[in-house]
Amino acid sequence: MLLHLEKVLNAEQLAEVRAGLATAPWSDGRMTAGHQSAQVKNNEQVPEESPAGQRLGRLVLQALHQHAEFNAAVIPARIFPPLFNRYGVGMGFGDHIDNAVRPYEGGRVRTDVSATLFLSDPADYDGGEL
Repeated sequence: MLLHLEKVLNAEQLAEVRAGLATAPWSDGRMTAGHQSAQVKNNEQVPEESPAGQRLGRLVLQALHQHAEFNAAVIPARIFPPLFNRYGVGMGFGDHIDNAVRPYEGGRVRTDVSATLFLSDPADYDGGEL
C-alpha cells in the first residue's frame, strides 16, 4: 500500500533540513545497503553517525511523531532515524526490496514500513518515482 502524506515538515523545518544538508558530509550510499541492494544502489548519503545526520534526523523524527495521519496509518512502535540520500546525474536506485531486518542497539529489529520523504519540489527535478 502507498500512502501519500503532505506537509510532514512545515516551511521552517524544511528550510532547516535543506540548509543542513547543503553543508553535510556525503558518502557512498551503499554503506547502508544489504548485499542485494548494494548491487543496484548508486547514490550519496549523509553518514548516520555524523552530527548533521543525527541533528536532521531528530528534526524529521519529531515532525513524524507530531503528524497525526502518519501515526494513525503506521502505528509505529519505533521509528528508525531517517537516512538522507541524494542523487546526481546518472545516479539511481534500481529495483530492490528494502531490508526487513536492521541492526539496532546491539540487536536486530524487524522493519515493516518504509517511507520516503521528498525534500525537493517535484517540479525541480526529473525522476524519483517509486
